[in-house]
Amino acid sequence: MTVQPIRLFGDPVLRTPAAEVTDFDKELRTLVKDLWDSMQDAGGAGLAAPQLGVGLRVFTYHCDGFAGHLVNPTWDVVGEEMQEGPEGCLSIPGMSWDCKRHLHVVAKGWNMHGEPVEVEGTETLARCIQHETDHLDGVLFLDRLDTETRKQAMREIRQAEWFDGTVPTLKQSPHPLFGRSS
Repeated sequence: MTVQPIRLFGDPVLRTPAAEVTDFDKELRTLVKDLWDSMQDAGGAGLAAPQLGVGLRVFTYHCDGFAGHLVNPTWDVVGEEMQEGPEGCLSIPGMSWDCKRHLHVVAKGWNMHGEPVEVEGTETLARCIQHETDHLDGVLFLDRLDTETRKQAMREIRQAEWFDGTVPTLKQSPHPLFGRSS
């Protein structure tokens, strides 16, 4: 098992857009294994490479009975139905807040061998795909919270034992909530 430390809120790597993967090589396969092992060890539903300090567009997921990884993912909305519910993040441990997401999405990308992959998800899997792709764009789910909830979240984060006092500026997501988000 190659469990790596997960970067916490405040680390600049979480706010830096990740680069496209261009080499589908042994290093990429090692990264996918490290992401998987670290996600499983932490009990998460998904984990993006920037959360391990690696600025590449890769994430793993394990939720709703589906498990895998996506390299250079994009996603499209299916229908207009939205969901609102609790969302957390391994980079903001032990905390969650209600966040609005699309109910149904289809993600496309590649696997670690460079073969095309398509994943269709609803509810938790759709939320996970959107959340992890946001990480690859330097966006945190806190950016998607309504103003009052975001203020409450920041108050709670400042009081968390793991928080080191570095307060990054929150930003609005660059992606419209009702359109394509990749």
